[in-house]
Amino acid sequence: MHSPCLQKINIHGIGLETLTIPSPDVFKRPTLVFLHEGLGSVRMWRDWPTRLCAQLGCAGLVYSRQGYGQSDPVPDVRGPSGLMHGQRCGRLLPDYMHREALEVLPALLLALGIERPVLLGHSDGGTIALLHASRFDVSGCIVMAPHVMVEPVSLQAIAQARQAFEQGALRERLTPYHADVDCAFWQWNEVWLSSAFASFDIRADLAGIQAPLLAIQGVDDPYGSLAQIQDIAHAVPHTQLLQLPACGHSPHRDQAEAVSHAVADFLAKLPTFGSEGRP
Repeated sequence: MHSPCLQKINIHGIGLETLTIPSPDVFKRPTLVFLHEGLGSVRMWRDWPTRLCAQLGCAGLVYSRQGYGQSDPVPDVRGPSGLMHGQRCGRLLPDYMHREALEVLPALLLALGIERPVLLGHSDGGTIALLHASRFDVSGCIVMAPHVMVEPVSLQAIAQARQAFEQGALRERLTPYHADVDCAFWQWNEVWLSSAFASFDIRADLAGIQAPLLAIQGVDDPYGSLAQIQDIAHAVPHTQLLQLPACGHSPHRDQAEAVSHAVADFLAKLPTFGSEGRP
């Protein structure tokens, strides 16, 4: 079995940091695609994707969106939104997760020859996974602490994150995970706290999701309430819900064993995984 491969792949003229995790030759299962949160990157997942893929016997793909990790930065990230030499520059617009889900991710999957993946998204990555699954054929979709609409509690936590970045230790804690930590932070923080983002709401889009869906939320998540996954289940009746006590915004870190077991159990029921997917 080959080792995981870290490389940059050019998508729409942007170099994206990717980690590809090979699968055992005996299995022909869908690739598990990991989609990171608003301040995440390949490295911030740590070794959880590799360990989970080994447990499940499947291949994996982890990547950093533009401006995160070792991917190409966003020019003038706090400046006016626009194009520079045909590439995005300036502040993110409120449709940034739609663009990632419907333009960037499909192009990346095509470039890597990945068909009908299982998406596993955290926070913003969960929202991106839901949007992609609403339009594209996927084998399954797993979301942790996703955002389907804007809640006051989310904005309060994001405002507190700004204070921690400017006056506290957050900038120092994030620096090892991003080539340009200011780009990573401000592109996320400023769009979420903008007046234009207040009306962000993807609940109407969710009806297009046909694939099996697992939605996970920590009861103590400061960035979102249980209403997020409850609204998903209302729009997609076949959704499986998992509410985790003593769990904050990062279920795969706060309750790693419970999340890994839930993911394995969910995937074992998919025809494309079969009973071998159980731990």
